[in-house]
Amino acid sequence: MKTATMPALRVLPELRQAAEEILRPGETLSAFVEDSLRRNVEFRRTQQEFIARGLVSRDAAKKSGAYFSSGKVLQELDDILANAKSKSGK
Repeated sequence: MKTATMPALRVLPELRQAAEEILRPGETLSAFVEDSLRRNVEFRRTQQEFIARGLVSRDAAKKSGAYFSSGKVLQELDDILANAKSKSGK
């Protein structure tokens, strides 16, 4: 697969210095920027999917009229967590 280039990025010298100071041994600034870009793309995709699921859920609740209180949902999550902890022996 052929690679593509990203547009040049102008930043304040302080930001570049901060990025260079946290590079891992053998890591280049280009590799750091590419990793940051990949992570941000994945985060935004996940965020968009989360919002889309929430909107579908909202619409389904409006249509059915079935709503759940936050207290009830949190209690169910606490119960699930307690059950998982008891099974793992913690």
